[in-house]
Amino acid sequence: MTDKSHPIARLLFHFASPQAFYPLAGKLIPWFWALTAIFGVAGLYISFFVAPTDATQGEAYRIIFVHVPASWMSMFIYLVMAFWAGIGLTFNTRLSGMVAQSLAPTGALMAALSLWTGALWGKPMWGTWWVWDARLTSELILFFLYIGFIALQAAIDDARRADKAGAILALVGVVNIPIIYFSVKWWNTLHQGASVSLTKSPAMAQTMLWGMLIMALFFWMYSIAVALMRARAIILEREANTEWVKHAVD
Repeated sequence: MTDKSHPIARLLFHFASPQAFYPLAGKLIPWFWALTAIFGVAGLYISFFVAPTDATQGEAYRIIFVHVPASWMSMFIYLVMAFWAGIGLTFNTRLSGMVAQSLAPTGALMAALSLWTGALWGKPMWGTWWVWDARLTSELILFFLYIGFIALQAAIDDARRADKAGAILALVGVVNIPIIYFSVKWWNTLHQGASVSLTKSPAMAQTMLWGMLIMALFFWMYSIAVALMRARAIILEREANTEWVKHAVD
């Protein structure tokens, strides 16, 4: 059982309230937008002007500086969304469902960006915009899971019932994440293997690696900033009849 007397536990329980989370998110948003701008400018500059031309793929390879971080984020955001949805389903906490709802559109954007940039890379490399490759297909399923989550919540008028229905869908869809990640190992696919691994040396030049990692940070900061903004909007919408929201708006 959680010890609520511990300072960290008290802090977590305090900010689990929409009323406490709302002003905290407001204070954090400008910082994350500033970091988004810094990492975005640095990452794009290194990726498209400093990183060397690839020996085999030429200049077309530079799309990976957007494609790979977007793909990472599409999977990571889904896991975070499912986590918060599961917390809300288990403990019936209001804020958890709001956070999950706030993450879904950004996750869908990342999945769409992953598919779109993958098509731009695939045309010069494979000679076609799309193939029913295991990784591409499972990423497309991930995009539809996001869209399904958003549509399901929008179709149910009662917010708490919508959170529960969305949570079940999100938790069921988690099984698709390892399929995306391990698809190139489990099946014979056209998609190339990972260039960055926690257990192996990177299969790319140092400058390329730095460009990709900084772009990944850019996508992280952007996703957090947008999710916090959307969470605040959802809180205001759902808590509109409470006294604290009326005072916050005034």
